[in-house]
Amino acid sequence: MKEIIYQTQGTCSRAIRLVGDNGCLQEVQFAGGCHGNTQGICSFVRGMRYEDVIERLEGIECGNKGTSCPDQLCHAVRQLMQAEAQ
Repeated sequence: MKEIIYQTQGTCSRAIRLVGDNGCLQEVQFAGGCHGNTQGICSFVRGMRYEDVIERLEGIECGNKGTSCPDQLCHAVRQLMQAEAQ
């Protein structure tokens, strides 16, 4: 298992903690953000393959921020993929 903490940019959430194993998300926790929404995202992606998370959530925007918590999660997943590959 691999764990990372990703510092978000451009969102209300401040960070995302990810735990992954063999290409699947085991745990996701947001620090900050809209609690109900981030809780829903965490539940939705638990057990999902990294590629599927990115395919479904990448590019989602919140208002005029150019990003969102789901989009930042995709950045975090990419970082986790790199960490797992090392």
